[in-house]
Amino acid sequence: MRELFHSDSAAFTFPYRVDYTHPRAVEMCAEKLTLALGALPPGSELVCLCIGTDRSTGDSLGPLVGTMLEKMASPSLRIYGTLDEPVHAVNLRATLEEMRRNLKNPRIIAVDACLGNLHSVGSIQVGMGPLKPGAGVNKNLPEVGEVHITGIVNVAGFMEYFVLQNTRLSIVMKMADIISRSIQSVVTRLHREAT
Repeated sequence: MRELFHSDSAAFTFPYRVDYTHPRAVEMCAEKLTLALGALPPGSELVCLCIGTDRSTGDSLGPLVGTMLEKMASPSLRIYGTLDEPVHAVNLRATLEEMRRNLKNPRIIAVDACLGNLHSVGSIQVGMGPLKPGAGVNKNLPEVGEVHITGIVNVAGFMEYFVLQNTRLSIVMKMADIISRSIQSVVTRLHREAT
């Protein structure tokens, strides 16, 4: 996977990456997320599935994003996975089953933390297609989402659980803020276009 940092909106491919320190990170992520989502089919529900746990600093990115989105209180976005009610390896399958029962034609944005190369730490990645949660720590979990956003929170390759436990909360919080504001921007735009 090659590194993609672009300020020119016309010159990019998926997966798209931008560093969380970029001054236009929110706008750039929102723009690429809009393109990845495409037009929502009539009658579909937009869902954000935020994966992770509040028991590990590095793996708390998803629940932090879910909690921030919950505080933004957008009625046109369903949120699964917050600090109070995280979605993680133990309950992911049950959550997906609950979503199948309760949602009509969901369009899912999956959000998760991941580990990567040293030069990629701090990157936010927007990609098309599902994400494979737990792959970095050798867990066999179902793929989720039509679109995904991942934040590369630390370095992969050795003692991944220890690395996730010792990730700086400051970076995770800043990445969660950018991701949640990007998603909220897309939700607001889609809601405006639908009315």
